[in-house]
Amino acid sequence: MPLKYIRDNRCPKKCYILWYVNNMKKLILGATGSIGSALAKKIVNDGGQVHLVGRDKSSLSALAAELDSTFTTCDVLEENFSEKIINDLGETPINGLAYCVGSIDLKSLKLSRKKDFLDCFSLNLISATEIIRATHEKLKESQGAIVLFSTVAAQKGFTNHSIISSAKAAVEGLTVALAAEFAPNVRINCIAPSLSKSKMGEFLLNNEKIAEGIAKLHPLKRLGEGRDFSSIAKFLISDESSWITGQIIGVDGGRSSIA
Repeated sequence: MPLKYIRDNRCPKKCYILWYVNNMKKLILGATGSIGSALAKKIVNDGGQVHLVGRDKSSLSALAAELDSTFTTCDVLEENFSEKIINDLGETPINGLAYCVGSIDLKSLKLSRKKDFLDCFSLNLISATEIIRATHEKLKESQGAIVLFSTVAAQKGFTNHSIISSAKAAVEGLTVALAAEFAPNVRINCIAPSLSKSKMGEFLLNNEKIAEGIAKLHPLKRLGEGRDFSSIAKFLISDESSWITGQIIGVDGGRSSIA
């Protein structure tokens, strides 16, 4: 416990430490998506607390009510979105950050434009750096951890993936760079999923035959689900993974290594 927390002489040290521990939360951005919501539910079901962040107020408030959690409604592409989150957190300590925000941007290089790349990098990389910078001190004080999300396509070449592959490869580079920069106080790891059943992937999976075909490309012969990624994300922002940092972990049904 950093001494800076013992700042009120009216409250004994043990009292403040108890408050600090009892109010510890995990911060989840993209909380209403398939991964973010599954992660939030796992944490709360195991007795933890979360602060949820999402842009759909209706879905977010419903999830927050279900989990009895605090939340911030904002879009990570908004100017100063991270300040809004920090203001809502106030003195609340956090020991985990999950940036479950992402996109699937599929377009040939011939048809892509500079704006396509800038928008994708802004969402997947730049906004991640903004919230990491804003929460770094809180995470340092709690010896916390961060989990980011990449894609199997960052390391395995697929056609029409130049936009998202390059942005997510940058996320992987950010992961290892910050793991070195933040050690030993804050750990950071990255999960690289393959395509999963989610709102984001609906446009690819609405056709049953196409969905079946994509599933068969994976050695495990099925598509991923939110629970597949949320389980390892929960592990990576818990003390159970206290000797793991700077890792890119494929959760992809075997597609990156044996497909």
